[in-house]
Amino acid sequence: MDTPMKRLILLGLMIFSSSFVVADTLTLKSGHPDSYVVKKGDTLWDISAQFLKDPWRWPKLWGANPQIANPHLIYPGDRLTLVFIDGEPRLVVKPHIRKSPEGRVLPKGGAIPAVDLSLIQPYLVQNRVVDGEWFDEQPMVMGGESESKHHVTDDVIYVQGELTLGDKFGVYAKGRQFEDAESGDDLGLEVILTASGRVIESGPVSKVRLLSNMRETKAGYRVLPIEDDSLMSAYFMPKAATTPGTVLASEKDVRAMGKLDVVYIDRGSQDGVEPGHVFSIFRDGVEVVIDGDGKPVQPKDRSTYEELLASISSDNAVKMPDIYRGKLMVFKVFDRVSMGLILINEKPVRVHDKLLQPDTLLASE
Repeated sequence: MDTPMKRLILLGLMIFSSSFVVADTLTLKSGHPDSYVVKKGDTLWDISAQFLKDPWRWPKLWGANPQIANPHLIYPGDRLTLVFIDGEPRLVVKPHIRKSPEGRVLPKGGAIPAVDLSLIQPYLVQNRVVDGEWFDEQPMVMGGESESKHHVTDDVIYVQGELTLGDKFGVYAKGRQFEDAESGDDLGLEVILTASGRVIESGPVSKVRLLSNMRETKAGYRVLPIEDDSLMSAYFMPKAATTPGTVLASEKDVRAMGKLDVVYIDRGSQDGVEPGHVFSIFRDGVEVVIDGDGKPVQPKDRSTYEELLASISSDNAVKMPDIYRGKLMVFKVFDRVSMGLILINEKPVRVHDKLLQPDTLLASE
């Protein structure tokens, strides 16, 4: 290999290494406090947002202190103090200890969660994305003891199939069929929990008493074993997502979404997505066409001729930079689809917005 080539490679490696160093450095927020007393209702994300520009990086901010290496051990009343270790900002904790007259340490309240769990708790057990053909093969609601077409709590419904006596099931209705926007591939069927019930009589047609209902249950709905929500982690360790994706749909089926809204994304466990993965959200930059007079024309002002120019030659169209929208964190993962919570929102998020690795990805979390 000739010397100039070696120098170029060395220069490239130096630039690459430098980018790691810069990206791996935590950036403190302007006006950050020197200490903070944890309050009931705080989340790890909220607390970190007071110190960091990238609040999702709280594990690194707290990672050096063995007392809070596990951030789940932060409780209301703890005082967090900002210190610097080897030039890097770190939070250390002074536990809040209350003693009884006998001098014993009293149990504290619940540890601080990563995010406000009340926002996502319903989705941990309700919405699912499954294979449509598989769903159609599950036991079907045939009707109920009531003459009504709609069944609610305490009603007994008939389910085709021999279910195990005493088992608990969820009743699900079909939702939206998700497809990949580019390939058209089937990504799964959204199914929505309408009720929960317990088997009170087993046979070719089993009887299920409804224990709760989110919506009225109708004939034709399917029953599935209830997912054990206790298996879902209540604490999410954030880390950079490793694969790009796209906002697939709003959970509420609305056009624009904002902070603390739940969205579906078109990446799941098959793509390596895990709970806790953080994505940056971007809107695709628009293409500006150069008209015959050499002037830029915005998309909304294009004529048919200018649209044609843009389509036949890239020389006639210039793509503007992507526009940053915010960040979301994945909290539930299916095979090819996941659900995420928008935690930072600078501009409205819409379906088809791009999901990229956070700008600090080079930190190689």
